[in-house]
Amino acid sequence: MSRIDRYISMLFWTYFFGGLLVFATIFLAMDAMTTMVSYKGVSTSALMGYYLSYAPEVIRQMLPVASLLGAVLTLSTLNKANELVALFASGMSLLRVSASILVWVTVICVASYVMSDRLIPVTTRKKDFIFFTEIEKKPDRFSVVKTDRIWYRSKNTIFNIKTLNPDSSKAQGLTMYFFSDDWDLLQMLTAQTVEIQGKIWLLSDGSVTVFSADSSFPLTSNFKTKTLPMGEDSQDLTESGQSSNMLTQSELSRFIDRNREAGLDTLNYEVDYHARFGFAVSGLVMVLLGIPFSVGRARSGGIMMNLGIVLALVFGYWVLYSSALNLGKHGQLPPIAAAWLPNLLMAGLALFLLKRLKR
Repeated sequence: MSRIDRYISMLFWTYFFGGLLVFATIFLAMDAMTTMVSYKGVSTSALMGYYLSYAPEVIRQMLPVASLLGAVLTLSTLNKANELVALFASGMSLLRVSASILVWVTVICVASYVMSDRLIPVTTRKKDFIFFTEIEKKPDRFSVVKTDRIWYRSKNTIFNIKTLNPDSSKAQGLTMYFFSDDWDLLQMLTAQTVEIQGKIWLLSDGSVTVFSADSSFPLTSNFKTKTLPMGEDSQDLTESGQSSNMLTQSELSRFIDRNREAGLDTLNYEVDYHARFGFAVSGLVMVLLGIPFSVGRARSGGIMMNLGIVLALVFGYWVLYSSALNLGKHGQLPPIAAAWLPNLLMAGLALFLLKRLKR
């Protein structure tokens, strides 16, 4: 790496970390104020634990924005001090000047994907556990999502579900254990399929096993259909059940395959699966899009204009990105197209603008 590359890299990392710190702090502070207003009496330790677990997810979301800010302000600074003109005069092209920035942004994209695949699932589970148990004070709403089943507790009932589709309120592979107040096992109920209708669950193809101290053997009876009234908190299962953020990429892939084999709709999860790759490279696409604006307009409007450009680019990209994901989750676009179409369109626009600069 030449001295020029080291100088440009220093500028980039300074603006990048400064922007990341500002954006993440503002987001977390605003969210914390909302939480304290909505949930009064929450202990300081609970809030600290919650937002320490939430911070990695917020940082990952802010990485593309901070990358764009770092690249735009770096080139704007060089342009304002006429250093960019000197570099062009020495024979360096805009691509060569931006090479070190693009290399570092690529590294950041890789780090973003690794965070989403390895770190975020762990911190999301911890964050949700603190939220349901210490902030909302409804521990029964927290479900532990594993690669093979969901364990859930509702008062004196513990049950696990093999597959759950919250959107269609359907589940398969249900096993329920009913306990007395002394936690003696009273009944075990199984069902192949479940249709969740609020506090009423419609079970199909299952069995009921009754355990009694007066009998040496449990009594089992089978049923074709059965209506089961559940408690108030059971209807929260579809809200706090499967979350793709709780699963690594390989676990999410197996989860999709298992649900598809069970005949459940996996469209939302397929979009989330491909979106992890698409989001990871969004920072690089946004930087490519920001380079022509930072070079072409820095002299006429200064750094403040470029900050406005950064905000406009971020807003435009996220509108397109969110719209594409929504179309994908509603079946209007294939999942892979929903995750990659915004990047491809923005990258095409960026290459067009870069080509027009002719530098």
